[in-house]
Amino acid sequence: MIAEIVSVGTELLMGQIVDSNAAYISAQLPAIGWKVLYRQTVGDNLERLTQTLKLALSRSDAVITIGGLGPTMDDLTREGIAAALDEPLVLDHDLQQELQQKFQQRRYPMVSSILRQAYRPACARPLPNPNGTAPGLIAEKGDQVVIALPGPPAELIPMFNDYVLPYLRERAGGEPGVILSRILRVCGMGESLVEDRIKDLMQGSNPTVAPYAKTGEVHLRITASAPSPEQAQAMIAELENRIRERLGNAIYGVDDQTLEQAVMELLWAKGATVAIAESCTGGLLGHRLTEVSGSSKALVGGVVAYSNELKVRLLGVPEKVLREHGAVSEPTARAMAEGIRRLTGADYGVGITGIAGPTGGTPEKPVGLVYIAVASSGGTRVAEHRFIGRRSEVKWRASQAALVMLREELL
Repeated sequence: MIAEIVSVGTELLMGQIVDSNAAYISAQLPAIGWKVLYRQTVGDNLERLTQTLKLALSRSDAVITIGGLGPTMDDLTREGIAAALDEPLVLDHDLQQELQQKFQQRRYPMVSSILRQAYRPACARPLPNPNGTAPGLIAEKGDQVVIALPGPPAELIPMFNDYVLPYLRERAGGEPGVILSRILRVCGMGESLVEDRIKDLMQGSNPTVAPYAKTGEVHLRITASAPSPEQAQAMIAELENRIRERLGNAIYGVDDQTLEQAVMELLWAKGATVAIAESCTGGLLGHRLTEVSGSSKALVGGVVAYSNELKVRLLGVPEKVLREHGAVSEPTARAMAEGIRRLTGADYGVGITGIAGPTGGTPEKPVGLVYIAVASSGGTRVAEHRFIGRRSEVKWRASQAALVMLREELL
């Protein structure tokens, strides 16, 4: 079965909002036998919206619209669906009553424009929206179906999961098979090397594996099509095992697991603690680690030591090191990692110093030069990196490299 997603809103075309809703829906549908072959975005214009919906209906088994169900004059999805299906808009008195009750309960003023949300195409039935005021719609006419969902994710996701997924699963009915995917997350290994190690496995047609380069890591998406979820999962597991044999510990996680989560889990498993001393990353490494719930069990604390004075006074970096080698150097990173470990009593200390740019570089020490050190009872390891990109990218890559180094020490 073929599904098509039509996202409605001029703000999407203008780049003011990123369409995370369409990505969410696209990720859910393959598991119930639906393939998303087309995604369109159209602005708040009734004529163009109607044309877009007619095109979608001509080539897809189900069309899912996102947004444009609100009460304002530029919320035109109801009208567009009615026009595309050649159906009149009718006032749903039950919806009208529900809207009035919602506003009375919340003590909001009820303006006349709100009642636009009580209209629907004559062939449509409403979908409840306990998290907002705009009901969704399922409009069926012959073998054509349009599903309309509200734009706010807090409203769309529950409505999609509770009503649309079961409906589409049932509608797929006799359509055999499901499509499942699993993502393997790889760090400390570039895309070219990853691809070289699994290039023969990438030739398969079912299941398939495809690499995607992300900032500081590589994702491998394994996809399998089979008559049942159990068979698809078995196919994925078999290919995953073969990939793991090739890549080993470079695979740090699966699906939505982040590198910081993987590092935290290793620290918890060892009963170990870590402290961090950051300069050019400005606390980004600490931020990423504290995004993990329960990080306080392993993260002792950290210092953002931008000035040389603070490096000396708090971290114990020798003035001679700074004078002879500079703040951005291997000896300084080493002293920072050892100093924060000594200061906090943590099992592991991480030090980061570098030049994030866009200014501050020299021929000897260019923008993007970063030194990262990890200190432990077994000694201190220091690595030099030369990152490219904007300031924010250099900072992110440095924090990523620090997590990779810490993970390697923990394995």
